Amino acid sequence: MGMNVGKSDGSEPEVMVEMNTTPLIDVMLVLLIMLIITIPIQLHSVNMNMPPPSNIKPPIEPEVLKIDIDQSNQVFLNGVAVVDAQELEYKLSLLAKQEVQPEIHLRPNKSARYEVVARVMATVQRLGLTKMGILGHEQFL
Repeated sequence: MGMNVGKSDGSEPEVMVEMNTTPLIDVMLVLLIMLIITIPIQLHSVNMNMPPPSNIKPPIEPEVLKIDIDQSNQVFLNGVAVVDAQELEYKLSLLAKQEVQPEIHLRPNKSARYEVVARVMATVQRLGLTKMGILGHEQFL
């Protein structure tokens, strides 16, 4: 603490005692800055999942195309046997040109040859059909 000693007009010197507040203010500013730094930033937004506006059309459900491969390596398209690879490619090319591509559910039999399954998958990919899933994988466990 600091002290100012001064003379007055009278014969007795007057002692003036004032507290030096500069260190106190410095300590308070340091504490204030530490408080501001440690407080987490508050977000002013509330995240909510709102329903879509009613003027937007609901998404169109794509049709499901089932491709089955049995134990004798015969390919079935929606339950109808496909004679050869050219017929399968022709039917899939017609579906690839649609505005909404179908979902393809490929279900190979456990005894089917990998070569046949891979050929069907390659045909689907080559024609640009992107929505394909393999079903029945629990039979391989």
